[in-house]
Amino acid sequence: MQTGIIGLGQVGKTTLFRILTKAAVEGKASSQATHVGVAKVPEPRLLELAKLYNPKKITYATVQYVDLGGMQKERTRDALASLRDVDTIAHVIRVFDDPSVPHAAGSIDPLRDATNLELELILADHDQITRRLEKLEKDLKKKREPLLELEKTVLEKCKAHLEAEKPLRELELTPEERKPIGGFLFLSQRPMLFVLNLGDDEAAELDTAVERHKLGALQGRPNTAVIAVCGRLEAELAEMEEKEAAELLSSYGLKEPGLNRLIRATYDLMGLIQFFTAGEPEVRAWTIRKGATASKAAGEIHSDIEKGFIRAEVVRWNDLLAAGSIAAAREKAQVRLEGREYVVQEGDVILFRHSG
Repeated sequence: MQTGIIGLGQVGKTTLFRILTKAAVEGKASSQATHVGVAKVPEPRLLELAKLYNPKKITYATVQYVDLGGMQKERTRDALASLRDVDTIAHVIRVFDDPSVPHAAGSIDPLRDATNLELELILADHDQITRRLEKLEKDLKKKREPLLELEKTVLEKCKAHLEAEKPLRELELTPEERKPIGGFLFLSQRPMLFVLNLGDDEAAELDTAVERHKLGALQGRPNTAVIAVCGRLEAELAEMEEKEAAELLSSYGLKEPGLNRLIRATYDLMGLIQFFTAGEPEVRAWTIRKGATASKAAGEIHSDIEKGFIRAEVVRWNDLLAAGSIAAAREKAQVRLEGREYVVQEGDVILFRHSG
């Protein structure tokens, strides 16, 4: 699962990518090149579970980020093509004002920047659909096929939605309608995370950034989320020892780095949840899609566990912590035996029983 990070030049996009993933990115190359890195999903519950087991290893879930370079006019087409390989888009939008770092468009206007990029995605999809419909018209004149007719109907529905300047992520389609267009990888269909990059002077007011900068139009839309961070502050925090970082955060009235919230927002937007496995060798967070069954969760660990699945012993993470051990949780009847069709819940701690 990949999240593509995009944005205009000089918005702080590559800085955020570097802090998120701890990846080394050369400054001069960053505006044009594509970089890939992995970020740990912050998870305090893992540390709490580790206190019960004192494991040799603690393993966090991860999100993969791809820095796709600046969206300058001369390379927008290349950047858009790269977006077809990602599952979610994070658009970094400049809100901070710094005369020493000129804005690519000449002025600070976050709503304009968000809208313009959205239109680029919409136009790319519209162009793709128009070309496909022209080919379908020719094919259907030769032979009327139900599958092609369904595809044509769905594409026309998508085209009308795009012509209203609305992204496809906001168009409701039935599972049957999604099937014939699943292979097109439409850009505006990707879930979108708008990342507002604010100045340090607004660090204590992140929660009200949307209202103060009149960006309400970005909120409350399907498959879309908005989060505010202070890139420069995050860069400072990344260089500090844990205690120093905590003190700096506290001075701004913050409980955690903004990038922690950014990672979790990405995770949620991708429709992912975590379950845990815990024992002396390792306490680990695993990633699955919301709605996944116990057998699919077992397959995330190893295909052999999925094939030989017998049952899953499931306990809620907070019940396990409160009980103090899995044995004590069993005594309190808090450990359930579930079959392969059990739908895994966020925060389940699972022990898989399997043959082989």
